[in-house]
Amino acid sequence: MELDQLDRDIIAALVEDARATYAEIGHQVGLSASAVKRRVDRLRETGAITGFSARVAPRALGWTTEAYVELFCQGKTKPSDIAVAVAKFPEVVAAATITGEADALLHIRATDVRHVERVIERIAAEAFVVRTKSSIVLSRLIDLPPGAAVPDARTGSPAAHGTAP
Repeated sequence: MELDQLDRDIIAALVEDARATYAEIGHQVGLSASAVKRRVDRLRETGAITGFSARVAPRALGWTTEAYVELFCQGKTKPSDIAVAVAKFPEVVAAATITGEADALLHIRATDVRHVERVIERIAAEAFVVRTKSSIVLSRLIDLPPGAAVPDARTGSPAAHGTAP
């Protein structure tokens, strides 16, 4: 689905505050509440908007430490096999296949460094893992929620609303 600038502005407003009313969003983007509702309904139907959720500070849940772990796998390990294996760990909050030497990159959240270490040990014990390389996050410099800066596919520039400060 191709998004126009109004769609991008509506999405940016929803990412900023998913509890905003259609009237409030309409005021921001220059549409009536009913027009915003129609667009949001269409964005949901087409899958551009996949749902609404609360953003909770990981610290509030006791997850005070995070790390990124590169996985180096043997042979031609399938991405689906990696996904099934790492999905068993609730500490793995994101995983992706990547370019470069490593096969995958995992984002881990844990209670402390020892907890991260235990998770990495368990992941490294998976049969297909040859080795891991980890980096502990010291501080976050930019932490935008997914979709906060909705770039225009044609220009690559972010939409007017939701750009980084």
